[in-house]
Amino acid sequence: MKRINTDKAPAALGPYSQALEAGNIVFVSGQIPLNPETGVIPETIEEQAEQAIRNAEAILKENGMSLSNVIKTTVLLDDLGNFETVNKIYGEHFTEPYPARSCFEVSAIPKGCKIELECIAVR
Repeated sequence: MKRINTDKAPAALGPYSQALEAGNIVFVSGQIPLNPETGVIPETIEEQAEQAIRNAEAILKENGMSLSNVIKTTVLLDDLGNFETVNKIYGEHFTEPYPARSCFEVSAIPKGCKIELECIAVR
């Protein structure tokens, strides 16, 4: 098993890895929309969705992969009313064949974020 870590995505907020590679599969931990350069979390759901996806993408890039390697995502939202907005932005970053996906509304996301995204990628 190989640990994947980059300063181009937020550091882990607890005892977990940004991602782990096992064989040809990479498991990317949930990414909140924290900008790793500024430490700022954007305000709008649009900006937060973009940043969360960019964070996951940065971790994949660190391991020579891209969003096109993603086969499964899980999206956590603090308000399912934002589903259509997030879906539009998600569709601008992921291409066919789109990854399998689950999307849930949750009562809270770390640091008061509106979205968290995790993914599984295959080499």
